[in-house]
Amino acid sequence: MQLNPQGGTWNLDVGAGTKGARIWPRTGCNFDGAGRGRCQTGDCGGLLQCQAYGAPPNTLAEYALNQFNNLDFFDISLVDGFNVPMEFSPISNGCTRGIRCTADINGQCPNELRAPGGCNNPCTVFKTDQYCCNSGSCMPTSYSRFFKDRCPDAYSYPKDDQTSTFTCNGGTNYKVTFCP
Repeated sequence: MQLNPQGGTWNLDVGAGTKGARIWPRTGCNFDGAGRGRCQTGDCGGLLQCQAYGAPPNTLAEYALNQFNNLDFFDISLVDGFNVPMEFSPISNGCTRGIRCTADINGQCPNELRAPGGCNNPCTVFKTDQYCCNSGSCMPTSYSRFFKDRCPDAYSYPKDDQTSTFTCNGGTNYKVTFCP
């Protein structure tokens, strides 16, 4: 779905039984009539209709529905970097705690993480366990603190669960806003 730069909405009805997914903005896209092309950020292998995760950098809205104790879990993740400010909010069911990442991360991005149209996560750039947490345990780094200081609600590295995962009762409806 292409959104107009002046604003627009798109409703996504999640089918019964859907357990979870990711939503991310893609920027700088050009596609031909057959749906082939490229996006500067969040590209899906050159396809208009994504069939896999988008390429970094991209800001992610992630959700897992009707999980433990019939709770929905949702988050904004910068583990794949940042391209567009985002808000992820419940809009029904009495749940009111929305989350945001609206800082100027692209404008303040450390030089070594800069990418056209976005700011990479250090794992994408350096590919080391310190940043990627491949061994199963890792600690915050100066780079993850850069992201966390600017977007305290968002995941800043893979093990950033305690301050970055939010819940609502199952059956809640949500709104994802790009560039709020």
